[in-house]
Amino acid sequence: MKDFFKFTFATVAGIIVSGVVLFFIGILTLFSMMASSESETHVSPDSVMMLEFKGTLTERGEANPYQLLLGDDYNTYGLDDILSSIQKAKENENIKGIYLKMDYLTAGYASIEEIRNALQDFKESGKFVVAYADNYMQGLYYLASVADKVLMNPQGILEWRGIASTPIFYKDLLEKIGVEMQIFKVGTYKSAVEPFIATEMSDANREQVNAYINSIWGEITNAVSASRNVSVDKLNEYANNMVMLKPSEEVVKCGLVDTLIYKNDVRDYLKRMAGVDEEDNLSLLSLQEMINVKKNVPKDKSGNIIAVYYAEGEIADYTSSVSEGPVINPSKVINDLRKLQEDEDVKAVVLRVNSPGGSTFGSEQIWYAVNQLKSEKPVIVSMGDYAASGGYYLSCNADTIVAEPTTLTGSIGIFGMYPNVKELTDKIGLDFDVVKTNEYADFGALGRPMNNGEKALMQEKVNQGYDLFLTRCSEGRGIHKKDLDKIAQGRVWTGAKAKELGLVDELGGLDRALEIAIEKSGVDAYTILSYPGKKSFLESLMSANPGSFVKVHLLKGNIGELYKQFNLIDNFDQIDRIQARMPFEPNIQ
Repeated sequence: MKDFFKFTFATVAGIIVSGVVLFFIGILTLFSMMASSESETHVSPDSVMMLEFKGTLTERGEANPYQLLLGDDYNTYGLDDILSSIQKAKENENIKGIYLKMDYLTAGYASIEEIRNALQDFKESGKFVVAYADNYMQGLYYLASVADKVLMNPQGILEWRGIASTPIFYKDLLEKIGVEMQIFKVGTYKSAVEPFIATEMSDANREQVNAYINSIWGEITNAVSASRNVSVDKLNEYANNMVMLKPSEEVVKCGLVDTLIYKNDVRDYLKRMAGVDEEDNLSLLSLQEMINVKKNVPKDKSGNIIAVYYAEGEIADYTSSVSEGPVINPSKVINDLRKLQEDEDVKAVVLRVNSPGGSTFGSEQIWYAVNQLKSEKPVIVSMGDYAASGGYYLSCNADTIVAEPTTLTGSIGIFGMYPNVKELTDKIGLDFDVVKTNEYADFGALGRPMNNGEKALMQEKVNQGYDLFLTRCSEGRGIHKKDLDKIAQGRVWTGAKAKELGLVDELGGLDRALEIAIEKSGVDAYTILSYPGKKSFLESLMSANPGSFVKVHLLKGNIGELYKQFNLIDNFDQIDRIQARMPFEPNIQ
């Protein structure tokens, strides 16, 4: 018995001591991460910037409190950090080139296009760009093709197969569990509701998807053709012949890759490119180190500010327990834009929009805030991967709209959804009764389908919303309402086509939008500042929701990208019943 107590006491004491030690190690690690993320990087001669892609791309980079727990499998990269780092590398005489280390990247083609254009500009300095991957994802090969030298593992695969959109449909599943979605919409092409009421694309939706994926593929093949000196016809031939499944030597013969090389030998290859002696060490600067490289910009004493305001994510007033990434909260955006409007030092605003839309009510409120801001100072919209439906709604009244050719925009149309769960409640034995004072007092009750009067009223509300949406776009873009209606109807357009139709003014990225804003501001001296302010590592840690994080990643681990549909279900009682948004999951691959 004595030995038992000794053993038990020793075990408990060991657990306590281990816990205390691990706690202090964790604290020290957190502080070291915070310190390393803020310390200035000094660039030694003959350095190479390394852009490693292994994670998810967002509009803005912020401290990730979960990075310590998840290691390299949960990287998030800010497009803003990447673009500014490439510019700093171009201007820093000690940096000889950029090394693109490709693994995988969750990103839209418009964002990849912005990085690609920045690398093209970097090459004009006479410095080199080298790309390497064990296996190239198609989007990352599109990015890598701009490099002076494209390297690949001798046993690697280069994905080159064209673009497909593969939406998932839930109608049969909903029928099996006894749920019917009651749909109210305006717009022949408003396809966001189709997964809930159909088992395949409508003819109109198939038409629009076919148009925009071919437009995107055209941009990609033209860009790769120019960089690799391979004709577009040949590139399509390689895609049709599935060159990705041919021996690695075949992609070299096709001109898609320059050299087959093992990862262990890439460092020596980079040394030769940078002019570093074989026996010397090569200084590779990570993205985080480049972020901390001081930019050589003279201090502006004028006090003039050109503001870049980021509006990214779904437009919603709620915070989901099964979503990740940013959300556009109308109340916060309105408050922030009013502050920019009232700040006399702010001379112009670039509104960076990357949103598939969301709440119609929220979109209208932000539209009004943008309109008020525009009355005081120039407002230029820069569109990211998406600025569709509600994302276009809040953009349409800007002085100038700039989009990438591969941006998905338009989708001017709205819809409403109410579930009818009568069959489900019957199956599980739930019965409902009602006593009411007025005819529509129980409007939206779950225990029954909508009656004809309620359906007519809902459709009328949706029609009113569409008419207001058209009015806002018509007035903002100077297009007659009847003419606009012909290109609206919920149809999604690429930025390239949107420019032809007058929905967009110019093609380009954030840098072009800034040039226009500076020109319209009428000031010579200025400072570019981004809003809202980024959270520090400690602020991100304090505001993090571990429960939501675990929930999201458990769902993603089991059902992949389908977890996004759970966001809709989990928050159905909070979601605005009238939505201005493009499909919930475009599934462009």
